[in-house]
Amino acid sequence: MFVISKLNVRNFKIAIIFVSQNMCIMLIERKVFSFISELKEKYPILAVTGPRQSGKTTLLKNLFSDYQYISLENPDNRYFALSDPNAFFAKYRNRVIFDEVQRLPDLFSYMQTIVDESGIMGQFILSGSQNFHLMQNITQSLAGRVAIIRLFPFDHLELASANMLNDDCLFNIVKGYYPAIYSRNIPARTFYSNYIQTYIQRDVSTLIAIKDLKLFQKFLSLCAGRAGQLLNLNSISNECGISQPTAKSWLSALENSYIVFTLSPFHDNFSKRLVKTPKLYFYDTGLLSYLLGIADSDQLLVHPFKGLLFENAMIAEYVKRMHHKNYLQDIWFWRDADGHEIDFVVQEGLSINLIEIKSTQTIQPDLFNGLEFFTSRSKSYHIKKTLVYAGNDHQDRSIAEIVPWFEFGK
Repeated sequence: MFVISKLNVRNFKIAIIFVSQNMCIMLIERKVFSFISELKEKYPILAVTGPRQSGKTTLLKNLFSDYQYISLENPDNRYFALSDPNAFFAKYRNRVIFDEVQRLPDLFSYMQTIVDESGIMGQFILSGSQNFHLMQNITQSLAGRVAIIRLFPFDHLELASANMLNDDCLFNIVKGYYPAIYSRNIPARTFYSNYIQTYIQRDVSTLIAIKDLKLFQKFLSLCAGRAGQLLNLNSISNECGISQPTAKSWLSALENSYIVFTLSPFHDNFSKRLVKTPKLYFYDTGLLSYLLGIADSDQLLVHPFKGLLFENAMIAEYVKRMHHKNYLQDIWFWRDADGHEIDFVVQEGLSINLIEIKSTQTIQPDLFNGLEFFTSRSKSYHIKKTLVYAGNDHQDRSIAEIVPWFEFGK
């Protein structure tokens, strides 16, 4: 017997369908649902992109249940579209979801003509997991006709709304945030082992020619060892035994497959000796933990990379929330040549939020040193100061707002 219950928690709709006493399927309506529906009325084409297995297909099928769904991973569909595109679009001309559309770039020109002639809003929904190919084709053929949405694995607010966020932040960091880990109860290590073999290597291989997959996996592990640190491609290429241009190409492929991202340094006007090198981060800390060989939260608790993983988790959380809310901001880090640093800087015009990220659960005076140093020298900005930490209490102090890890990014 099926039992269906619905809850409304913090603007999320959650449908829980109990199939039996031992199994349930939980569908969490992602935060992006609301603004995708709005954009559908304003643009003829929507493009939803993001990493593989982040829930794009599930989201689109549930949100647009009245649309036809065509997967271009299916070789029969690809053959039909390639061999007779006019007949293909005669059949699939209106209210259609094309999944993995970057596999057939020739279709974009046909869609441009169709939407220009029809004037119908929300005529096509596109989905793809390779940012480079998708965006390249959109720029060439569909500029001005398409709204772009990025969907990432779950953020903390989405998990908390379904009572799936663990009280231990280190547990969440190691487990990761991909939907399949939660919906199918897949052990994190099993999921990420398969994810690397079946998705990352395949996606990267379609972007660049990789002759030695073991060497690429070593490169990926070396990147993991530098997460949260200044990116030194020369060091990575030397240790991996590849050229620097190759390392740059491989890193670009990881960025375009939504595995890693870089954070650029913030340039103020009071210091001439600023670091100009970006920092490297992973979108998902479960994958990062797997690559670093961290199996559980107990191991992470005493691991020398604990602070870096916590910092990565908080910055990735903020990035995911920005995209899920469709509210993009300028984000940076700040560091000078003397080692003074601010982990995360969020800028809106002449207002900036200086954010220090610390994995401790105990607030000590020296945690505010970086915030105080920057504030004492910068006179050009309206400054807000925030300390994000691994504890549970929210405090408003004169020196800074203290925010627990589960509230950051709201």
